[in-house]
Amino acid sequence: MALLKVIEWTDASSDTIVHKVDLNGNVINRGSMLVVRESQNAIFCDKGRMADVFLPGSYKLDTDSVPVLTKLMSWKYGFETPFKSDVYFVNTRQFTNQKWGTSNPIMVRDKDYGAVRVRGFGTYAFRVKDAYVFMQQLSGTHSTFSTRDISDYIRSMLVMGITDAIGESGIPVLDMAANLMEMSDVVKKSLARRFEEIGLELTGFNFESFSLPPELEKALDENTRLGMMRQNIDVYTRLAQADALREAAKNPGAAGGTMGAGIGMGMGMGMGRMFADMAAPQQPAAAPAAGAAGKCSKCGASLSPGAKFCPECGNKVEAAGFCPNCGAKVPAGGKFCPECGSKLR
Repeated sequence: MALLKVIEWTDASSDTIVHKVDLNGNVINRGSMLVVRESQNAIFCDKGRMADVFLPGSYKLDTDSVPVLTKLMSWKYGFETPFKSDVYFVNTRQFTNQKWGTSNPIMVRDKDYGAVRVRGFGTYAFRVKDAYVFMQQLSGTHSTFSTRDISDYIRSMLVMGITDAIGESGIPVLDMAANLMEMSDVVKKSLARRFEEIGLELTGFNFESFSLPPELEKALDENTRLGMMRQNIDVYTRLAQADALREAAKNPGAAGGTMGAGIGMGMGMGMGRMFADMAAPQQPAAAPAAGAAGKCSKCGASLSPGAKFCPECGNKVEAAGFCPNCGAKVPAGGKFCPECGSKLR
């Protein structure tokens, strides 16, 4: 049985959280040195009971440096040597770039699309904040404990926090990508207490992406395409017509003949309407009503519109007419046309 002079742990791994020192039959002696490096804590255990916790530094083991262990081992007369004890080193550095993802879709209620299933992916970082609590709650007396042993449990807590954060935020699914940083802060704050209860601290949480169901993504892409077409429908129509004419020119057969017939029919209809308008009889101008307002041809008194006899002399009012030869207007009572000289009476 050899004496263990220096107790230390040189961490060569990237995912080990707790490491139990393998004594290999060695014993700890009075005056043995304990070396705890930065980002480490050391814990002494006696028969499964945790005793003294050592922060980074170098310690010479004696009665004063291990007071709890001294009491547990009932050293009435000071540090007894040699003795056996379990020594655990706890890694307190940050474990970064840990992956998380929703194994099952999260159901959220969206004001635009109703109930929608979303998936999230990202990374997180954590560290051991209280080695004593962590050993009590999770690690126990395992000889080694790594991030793989706790990753599933942490992911379950993260998904719970994410679901709660999304449900309370009320952010539409289409706007989530613009609010990932705010949602990350909400998740960190909501899970801080849960992590503290097991001696951990969630030091970082990042959303990388949100994804929607494939059928909803396809519908959104189609809606976007139709919206772009609605804004430029006249342009698309002209392009389609130009393409059709180009294809018809390449195919002077049935397609070209059909199109030519259609164009010819359209031109024929247009010319037919033009000739019909030209052939339509011109409507003559409306002749002035008989007995229009004027003066009596006998006494010169003023006549009211529609009067048939002069109110002064009783002379019969003769209405103005038109020449039957040239169509010129003839004043009332005239005997010859003022234009062509034809006799009217």
